[in-house]
Amino acid sequence: MEGVTVTARGRLWLEMTIVLLLSLGKSAVYAVLSIVEKLTREVPLNQQTTAINTSTTPDRPWLDLAYQVAGLVFPLIPVVLALYLLDVYRRPEEGPFRAMGFDLRRPGHDSRWGFGVFAAIGAAGLVFYLVAVQIGINTQVSPANLAAAWWTVPVLVLRAIMNGILEEVLMVGYLFTRWAQTGGRMWVILVVSAFIRGGYHLYQGFGGFIGNLVMGLAFGLIYLRTRRVMPLVITHSLLDIVAFLGAPLLPFLMAWIGG
Repeated sequence: MEGVTVTARGRLWLEMTIVLLLSLGKSAVYAVLSIVEKLTREVPLNQQTTAINTSTTPDRPWLDLAYQVAGLVFPLIPVVLALYLLDVYRRPEEGPFRAMGFDLRRPGHDSRWGFGVFAAIGAAGLVFYLVAVQIGINTQVSPANLAAAWWTVPVLVLRAIMNGILEEVLMVGYLFTRWAQTGGRMWVILVVSAFIRGGYHLYQGFGGFIGNLVMGLAFGLIYLRTRRVMPLVITHSLLDIVAFLGAPLLPFLMAWIGG
């Protein structure tokens, strides 16, 4: 590609591979192993439960809080690494934050897009999950399993925001920015990013894979139109906040669908 040497392109591909293997690409590998393990059990997939956001030491809330804080901080290190690499090697002219729209320059625009996309896909995503469990292609996901403490709700909200930053900055902002620098066709990274996103949700079942694959395609298209990752961070954070805090309602919804 004009303006990008073969050596430079190879370095960018290697960099993207390393960042992914340190973060969500690694998660995708473990998710594949997890679904294989679930499928080889005698219990049907939709009778298994996948628990996330669990307590480590529920009998010692202060220590459990320390574990939760560590679990909020360390997953964001690959985001810091990606932004650092964007800043020191083939730095976009406007800088890494502005290049991907990960800033606070357009709060109104980002909020409208974020809340609008959340409203459009939130209910559809929930319905798809419930149907996926009913037809046997997904486990029952228990999204909030922290021991009750004064910090439980704040930690769940922060976990949701952390997920939004981690996934959208890496899988969309960083990957799309670097891919554009290689001169590659953007539809390729759109599809690759969506498949990786679906892949690291396979631990939930095939419903989690399909739902997140579709969401990845939608988010990628939105990013290509807006050139801002902040609306996606907002949408993702809202989706997870509602999922985590609304978890007690899921058994009632499952019973209603099944009955």
